[in-house]
Amino acid sequence: MLSVILPSYNEEKMIAVASKTITDILDGAGIDHELLFVDDGSKDNTWNEIVAASEANPHVVGLHFSRNFGKESAMFAGLERASGDCCVVLDCDLQHPPEKIVEMYRLWEQGYEVIEGIKEDRGQESVMHRFAAGSFYKLISKATGMDMSSSSDFKLLDRKVVDTLNQMPERNVFFRALSFWVGFKKTTVSYKVQERTVGESKWSTSSLIKYAVTNIGSFSSAPLHLITILGIIMLITSVVMGVIALVQKIAGVALGGFTTVILLLLFSASLIMISLGIIGYYVARIYEEIKGRPRYIISQTVGGKNER
Repeated sequence: MLSVILPSYNEEKMIAVASKTITDILDGAGIDHELLFVDDGSKDNTWNEIVAASEANPHVVGLHFSRNFGKESAMFAGLERASGDCCVVLDCDLQHPPEKIVEMYRLWEQGYEVIEGIKEDRGQESVMHRFAAGSFYKLISKATGMDMSSSSDFKLLDRKVVDTLNQMPERNVFFRALSFWVGFKKTTVSYKVQERTVGESKWSTSSLIKYAVTNIGSFSSAPLHLITILGIIMLITSVVMGVIALVQKIAGVALGGFTTVILLLLFSASLIMISLGIIGYYVARIYEEIKGRPRYIISQTVGGKNER
């Protein structure tokens, strides 16, 4: 059986559409499946729509978070509750084309264990958002050492891959990178990002920046190495300024003094504060991890064997 995991946040207008569209496609292909909607603490009528969809469609299972925990938590909640032999993670707004699920499933039947959806384009986005997204993926690719420039959350995972991800104990997770990092037999499927038929995107440029900072911190120690680089820059600057001061002293040339000292103090203080900020961020992440709180809290379930 195939489990289709659909993280949902304020998607009341898309639940019924997604349920019918995906079910029609998979039934037409003869693929036994379940649709697992994870309501990430939506503020609109999303959960009621999921309940209604479960009553109309026996394939639908719903999980409702007690509050908003974020898309990463929603995806992992779906992976932990999924009962299929393989799982597909799909955006509820159907910007990931559901027709590609069948192609992914056929590749899984051929023995592939991770089928990655690769974007051919990013659809209609503003210039600013496209630039921010491109910058993020270049940064995260360098930080993680993996080419994630065209990566997405749209992918199919074999049960052994899902079980491996579910065994990972960390609280702050980055699904896109972790599913790449675990390895296994991979292949790709290309797709074009579809335009939303209803509603608006939940991703703004500011949320993308926050997403970048959070996931780079959770998956890579590269920012910590930046402190060493800043220290080397400061050392080189100090040596150069020291040599200049010594030469001028020997030559008997009067130093400008005050301005130079002020600039050096401001420069060194800035580097120190940046370094402390980076260290403080990682200390905060460590603090969050050692508290051992759950990634999410499920307040209600509906459909399937989990209904209560």
